[in-house]
Amino acid sequence: MPDAPTTTGSPGSPDSGLGDDRIRALDAHWRAANYLAAGQIYLVTNPLLTEPLRPDHIKPRLLGHWGTSPGLNLVHTHLNRVIKDRDLDAICVWGPGHGGPAVLAGSWLDGSYSEIYPDVSRDAAGMARLFRQFSFPGGVPSHVAPETPGSIHEGGELGYSLAHAYGAALDNPGLLVACVIGDGEAETGPLAGSWHANKFLDPVHDGAVLPILHLNGYKIANPTVLARLPRPELDELLRGYGHEPIHVVGDEPLAVHRAMAHALDEALDRIALLQRTARQDGLAERPRWPVIVLRTPKGWTGPEVVDGLPVEGTWRAHQVPLPGVRENPEHLRQLERWLRSYRPEELFDADGRPRPHLLAEVPEGDRRLGANPHANGGLLLRSLPLPDLERYAVPVDKPGATLHEPTRVLGGLLEKVMADTGARRDFRVVGPDETASNRLEGLFRATGKAWQDAVLPTDEHLSRSGRVMEILSEHLCQGWLEGYLLTGRHGLFSCYEAFVHIVDSMVNQHIKWLKVSRALPWRRPVASLNYLLTSHVWRQDHNGFSHQDPGFVDHVLNKSPEVVRVYLPPDANTLLSVADHILRTRDYVNVVVAGKQPCFDWLDLDQARAHCARGAGTWDWAGTENGAGEPDVVLAGAGDVPTQEVVAAAGILRRHLPDVAVRVVNVVDMTRLLPKEEHPHGMPDHEFDALFTRDRPVIFAYHGYPWLVHRLSYRRAVHPHLHVRGYKEMGTTTTPFDMVVRNDLDRYRLVMDVIDRTPGLAARAVGVRQRMQDARTRHHAWIREHGTDMPEVAEWSWTG
Repeated sequence: MPDAPTTTGSPGSPDSGLGDDRIRALDAHWRAANYLAAGQIYLVTNPLLTEPLRPDHIKPRLLGHWGTSPGLNLVHTHLNRVIKDRDLDAICVWGPGHGGPAVLAGSWLDGSYSEIYPDVSRDAAGMARLFRQFSFPGGVPSHVAPETPGSIHEGGELGYSLAHAYGAALDNPGLLVACVIGDGEAETGPLAGSWHANKFLDPVHDGAVLPILHLNGYKIANPTVLARLPRPELDELLRGYGHEPIHVVGDEPLAVHRAMAHALDEALDRIALLQRTARQDGLAERPRWPVIVLRTPKGWTGPEVVDGLPVEGTWRAHQVPLPGVRENPEHLRQLERWLRSYRPEELFDADGRPRPHLLAEVPEGDRRLGANPHANGGLLLRSLPLPDLERYAVPVDKPGATLHEPTRVLGGLLEKVMADTGARRDFRVVGPDETASNRLEGLFRATGKAWQDAVLPTDEHLSRSGRVMEILSEHLCQGWLEGYLLTGRHGLFSCYEAFVHIVDSMVNQHIKWLKVSRALPWRRPVASLNYLLTSHVWRQDHNGFSHQDPGFVDHVLNKSPEVVRVYLPPDANTLLSVADHILRTRDYVNVVVAGKQPCFDWLDLDQARAHCARGAGTWDWAGTENGAGEPDVVLAGAGDVPTQEVVAAAGILRRHLPDVAVRVVNVVDMTRLLPKEEHPHGMPDHEFDALFTRDRPVIFAYHGYPWLVHRLSYRRAVHPHLHVRGYKEMGTTTTPFDMVVRNDLDRYRLVMDVIDRTPGLAARAVGVRQRMQDARTRHHAWIREHGTDMPEVAEWSWTG
């Protein structure tokens, strides 16, 4: 590695122009942060090394990651300087995995950590607590996490930092979002796709993102791809992504400080010029934003050689460079030499407080990276101006007589929300190229689709200032929205149901973030992450098996019950009611599954509101109980297509077996099926038993995989009598009704289930059962001859 740092991107010397005193102050801050980062990994006491290091000063379990920490500390130190010099409103997204020691060190030094956690005071006692709590039972994680002041990004799983950074910058025109990208993280698919986010960033209405690609050369045990690319090839790659690289390379601290200061000043001057030009003169073409490429050794300033093997600048510096400190006297001596090399007596006074000179370049108040309110977005959050639903509700004079496309009806509501937030710009809709396909094109009457590149005459709705975000990357859509929400705004993610699985892992991390945040009083609630899953399994008959997967609900319902909610509104008005609810909520992940195809209207708006508030209830108009006490059988449905089949089955039973007392139950909120002890929305046993009975057969038609309903309700008294029909991987390109027939969810099969499972009914209803079987046989012959569903199905409506 070259000793002399270099910068590229403009002619001239890499000298920052800072005087020696300022460079020494920056170096002191950096050394202090390195000392604190290493101390968190190793020390449980003796934080200022006021006595020779002994094994009992060392933690019994050494956990943490040193390798990335010196580079992160360098970035933190130098961001402090430019924030203070330029009075910047800035946050930083820390991408490298397990960089917690560095970010915690920075926030402890700037005082924001002690303000939030007074017991971790900015003195020797607080330093000891800072060290002890790190990766310690009852303490804080080894990575950047909700407990970390100034963070909006969970640092455990890699790949999402740049998407989060762009999400934070959207509609924040005064905000700078620095984003440190580890070279290991840069190898992930989501991060590779995130480089295209600059094609959607509006320099007029949005803030700026400054990527800092940190090349320290290694992952856990292998070299990184980008660090091994020849510099011309790396530059070509970054320029191809639309960035102008500025390089900082070196391992001699003072020289690297000068180069880093110069690089940041150059990058920020470019950003200011690009924004000023766009805001004053308009845009002629998409801006080419700067990117800093920082190349420093992994584990820089740590042990160079351990047990005869090189460590600094190699993969061995990734985690704990000296693993045997308590048992190996030589390791203990090396650790003491390492820690004392930072000269802590120059950095902290006798009481452990940072000396004034190392804080000379640190900003104050909300300008500190650990205290910026954008990194605690609930402080900035305003409620959405939601309109009255009466304006958008569809009239329902009687159930099952008219049809509407639920998501198109919802599109009118979202259009109004988008229009009413036009001045404040704090609401966005994201999705992978499917807004119009999902019948939400009403949004385009209020805003366009964000786009900063060329526009052709054949294009529609593209706009530099648009607030609908479409890119064919579910990862990027999710990352944008998470960053947007965590910095105090609102949004909705619209996606085909089958392909939202692409972000399974991302939603895991967001749910974990919300779960932890809820337990932190200083973290203010943020707007919920709202999914609208449509183009769903039952109406992907044209696209076929590859587009048929309703399992995202199963995945989400495995997660923290205090965070997750799942709704299956059966028609347009219930979808409006659910949407109105979720857009008001905080700190949840709400999953709404609704169809975009014409669907029967079952409930008027008042009925829909009451039904959604209950989450589950009887539809007396569809059943035949007639006040006779407990029913003979319960027909239950959850989801729009299953609901239609349940109501149709109830109609057949009403016509052919009128003496059978049928109760029809519809479930909107799937978590209502859980026991009250397991989920806040769960029903207590007495309520569940009153709705579903304790011992009558329950035929449940469910939108997704049937095993989920069994899992949610297995503790209930009625579970031995519960029979669930749902999707069982019988998919293909076929007619809509054939999809339900193939999966045994159709009305005829449900009637057969009622006959088979209701005591005493099979013998006296054998003729009805045979007619149901014949209808299924007739269906198979009909679709093969005509390619469409039978008229008795295609033209069906509720006449009960």
